[in-house]
Amino acid sequence: SICATLRAQMLSMDKSLLPGAYVEKFSLAQFSVPPLSAPLVRKTFKKYQGAFPEEIYDTFSKNSVNAASIGQVHKATKDGKELAVKIQYPGVAESIGSDLAMVKPIAIKMFNLKGEDSKRYFAEVEDKLTEETDYILEVKQSVEITEACSHIPNLKFPNYYPELSSKRIITMDWMTGQHLSEFAKTDFSQETGNKLGQTLWDFYMFQMHGLKAVHADPHPGNFLISKDEELIAIDFGCIKEIVDEFYQPYFELAVPASINNPEIFKAKLFELEILRNDDSENEIVYFSALFHEMLSLFTKPFQEKTFDFSDESFWDEISSLSEKYSNDKELRKMNGNRGSKHFLYINRTFFGLYNLLHDLKATVNTHEYVKYLEEKGFKNHSAL
Repeated sequence: SICATLRAQMLSMDKSLLPGAYVEKFSLAQFSVPPLSAPLVRKTFKKYQGAFPEEIYDTFSKNSVNAASIGQVHKATKDGKELAVKIQYPGVAESIGSDLAMVKPIAIKMFNLKGEDSKRYFAEVEDKLTEETDYILEVKQSVEITEACSHIPNLKFPNYYPELSSKRIITMDWMTGQHLSEFAKTDFSQETGNKLGQTLWDFYMFQMHGLKAVHADPHPGNFLISKDEELIAIDFGCIKEIVDEFYQPYFELAVPASINNPEIFKAKLFELEILRNDDSENEIVYFSALFHEMLSLFTKPFQEKTFDFSDESFWDEISSLSEKYSNDKELRKMNGNRGSKHFLYINRTFFGLYNLLHDLKATVNTHEYVKYLEEKGFKNHSAL
């Protein structure tokens, strides 16, 4: 539910937790499994590509060189190009339903989800995880987003090769760079952090407000920093479509005139299914106050022309708010089954993005993305 998700995601923004802990605990598709053996890799290629790796590529590394969220990566070459070949672990797609079935009773009890309506949240997660196992879909999404965002400066993507990909195998360009989490530990300049942070912000805002579909897994492992200090995005397995009936009220609540107008605010909470028709007066008052406090804090970056994501006072406020509601006994008694299912991945996206910008110690111009929308002909892009 949105309450459960917000509490978990707020904890992920507590900077006393390392970025690695965020990746481990709050990325929905992380698996820890041994690497595939060479014979199993060859068998997988034969099944899905109709040929063994050595028959497809000029060279192919027998052992994996990197781990992906639900697979492993091998290095290959073909026609003079260095390639990354991602192979999905066998059985991942088939196990999603049974794995979620084990988690569901725990989540229902932990977050006090009541009624059949809670099924929509589990269905949303299962649908997105299932999509992540479809590598044909991932290649299609990757091509579409990289082409649409290619005009944003300091942003690079690999080329994808559909003819060398299949339902469980993806072939793309090999991209060289440091993972963002590793780069964040180096002694980079403020100018560089700001440049990379601006690129990251513009990339996400362009998707949100222009494409109405967003790369919904913004953790450090999905981004590289090149030697030329450019941002490289390398994984598009999790793309969340942003439907208009969610987009409009969600971003209207980032506007001070809306969030601070009690009548408009209450109406938007009903539209977003945070308030329910069967709520008691006490629940309406309680959740209105809770979400006003949360949204006033989380939308701060939109309220200013520039925002400093390294500002520790912002993160201290988040930690305090997280602790407040984690220890709230009244909240635990209330029905946690509230909020549009779309919150799950959109909030995950924003909380992940904020964390990455904090890692880069970036100060960004929060409205600069508008010019990239206008370059592509997007005009009525948001309520902001």
